[in-house]
Amino acid sequence: MIKPDLLLHPTPGGLYCPLGDFYVDPVRPVDRALITHGHSDHARSGHGHVLATRQTLDIMAIRYGEDFCGTSQSADFGDTTSINGVTVRFHPAGHVLGSAQIEIEAQGTRIVVSGDYKRGADPTCASFEPVPCDVFITEATFGLPVFHHPDPRLEIQKLLTSLQQFPERSHLIGAYALGKAQRVISLIRRGGYEKPIYIHGSMARLCDYYTEQGVELGELRPATTEDKKSGAFKGAVVIGPPSAFNDRWARRFEDPLAIFASGWMMVRQRAKQRGVELPLVISDHCDWPELLDTIREVGPQEVWVTHGREEALVRWCELSSIKARPLHLVGYEDEGD
Repeated sequence: MIKPDLLLHPTPGGLYCPLGDFYVDPVRPVDRALITHGHSDHARSGHGHVLATRQTLDIMAIRYGEDFCGTSQSADFGDTTSINGVTVRFHPAGHVLGSAQIEIEAQGTRIVVSGDYKRGADPTCASFEPVPCDVFITEATFGLPVFHHPDPRLEIQKLLTSLQQFPERSHLIGAYALGKAQRVISLIRRGGYEKPIYIHGSMARLCDYYTEQGVELGELRPATTEDKKSGAFKGAVVIGPPSAFNDRWARRFEDPLAIFASGWMMVRQRAKQRGVELPLVISDHCDWPELLDTIREVGPQEVWVTHGREEALVRWCELSSIKARPLHLVGYEDEGD
């Protein structure tokens, strides 16, 4: 077996495979990039060649334009691709539409790069599939024992109850444009809400794409063209990116009730800082128990922790007799939390 560090190792540009001469989710333009999913901290433009799932490639084109890279190649889940003698396979990560774990194998050593992932049920994307490996590279966005995320269906019920209690107020939900917004819409629909949902203009193309891919979102209307005087937003559900809540867009609504959907909403100070009246703890990442269960299920000899709360997860692995280390990668945030 080849030593894992010779198959894949961190560099200033991101995780690099010298045998295959490619990077995984590089933070700067490179000749050959393998991309786990479409969030901007993982998927950047300017690469010479990109290998990703069809949906991730489509999302990158929507976000960056059709010329986001030199050439591209789509990878179906489970199919095998050989890159300079290194075997590569993509497996569902359950994070957002098209998100993948990337399995890299050569000379008897198998490494799985999780990208960002979650274990909870989500009808807007393919569910996470555990892949046995020698080295599991995991994120740790919520890698502290304090993080235990509630059932998102119960969180959405809080919203539906508020709509009944405050029928005159616009319910403004902050949610990231890729993945979180569509998941929240889907959860609202599954909760029995059938009225039109208003969305910020920046979300329209991504919501249209989700619909094209078979994700049921119901009737969506633009929240940027309605006349405030019409009263259309009274008691309505309106979804926009968090950044829009600080500009004039948010001031057009009827006595808006500020809501934010994020795993971070279980941290009261974060909700208070954002001025959130109704925090919805809905995360697209694993909580602490899910991280531990995943490591047990995958059964790696080593665990490398990429970004988030690295030290606690490394310590747990060591106490569980699993070799582990933090990678201290720079440039990855919690865009899709």
